[in-house]
Amino acid sequence: MIQAKAVISNGQGKFELTTINVGKPGPGEVRVKIKASGICHTDWDSIQNWNKNFIVGHEGAGVVESIGENVSGLAIGDKVILNWAIPCGECFQCREGNLHICEQNSPVCGCGLSGHAHIESSTHNEDPIERSFHLGTMCEYAVVKSEAVVKIDSAISYAAASIIGCGVMTGWGSVVNAANVTVGSSVCVIGCGGVGLNVIQAAKQSGAAKIIAIDINEERLEQAKKFGATQGVVASKTDIDFVDVKAKVRELTDGRGADYAFECTAIPALGSAPLALIRSAGKAVQVSGIEQRIDFDCELFEWDKIYINPLYGMCNPERDFNRILSLYNNGDMKLEELVTKTYTLETLSEGLDDMLNGRIAKGVVIIDSSAEN
Repeated sequence: MIQAKAVISNGQGKFELTTINVGKPGPGEVRVKIKASGICHTDWDSIQNWNKNFIVGHEGAGVVESIGENVSGLAIGDKVILNWAIPCGECFQCREGNLHICEQNSPVCGCGLSGHAHIESSTHNEDPIERSFHLGTMCEYAVVKSEAVVKIDSAISYAAASIIGCGVMTGWGSVVNAANVTVGSSVCVIGCGGVGLNVIQAAKQSGAAKIIAIDINEERLEQAKKFGATQGVVASKTDIDFVDVKAKVRELTDGRGADYAFECTAIPALGSAPLALIRSAGKAVQVSGIEQRIDFDCELFEWDKIYINPLYGMCNPERDFNRILSLYNNGDMKLEELVTKTYTLETLSEGLDDMLNGRIAKGVVIIDSSAEN
């Protein structure tokens, strides 16, 4: 048992930095020394709405510190990225190739991990404390299933590596795995924060000829062009139905609309917006994970339009994390540039405020000073 600093929330809007105890890894588990943890909108949502005590954070990178029994392919000292969509490899969805919606281990598909080792390994005031998405990365140490880590061999900083495990994967995978964007196509991206920038990067890598970035912030549009956007459209907060944006997109796409459109804002009012921007038989992708009820105008689906809502970019962690890192290693993927600002566990509230007010593309909490090396 070791002591570790951790950010704990009550799931009712409050969180605090405190000390917890982290136990040894059990069979099939590893204990990871967390070096860096990304800050995600989902962290804010969980702090506000989960209504239970838990360790915050689900994007992380670190080093394997100890290993339990029956773990293969990992060694103490391995550099790893944590992955919250933990596959069992045996259920129906895993056999179908849908590792991101594993029926046994997924924390968002109504099942949860089998057994209780992932909870009992950490205690606060002698009571077991749950970890966000079975990871709880805003903590100095985490005990997780071995399938929750992906070993990496790259000079990438821990800070940049940490965000691959959610924000990067969600945006990139929505283009590459879910939408299958084709060479020479036209793409609209609604919202140019951290996820949107990764949609833009992936669209460029996929060979899209026209990538139209859409945001209310002109500075974000300029940043989007550095990541591969070919045009920028300034949206108005009052244009909820995207009447003006639709007209501008039509002008840029020979009057018919884009081949693909991706919603990356998490704003419920914009849930149907990508349908308004695509041509007939085009594909609209809701990337941001809107969970509220949305009323759709069925005319938006005319004619033969497809609307999909992929989870986590349809992530296959071993395959996709290494594909992303290969692109990074070859200079074709901007990851260090995504990390706008870094924070500490003590200054997490500042990072959340910067994220919520659109001041950063992606913020990262540095838990160990070597994370930026």
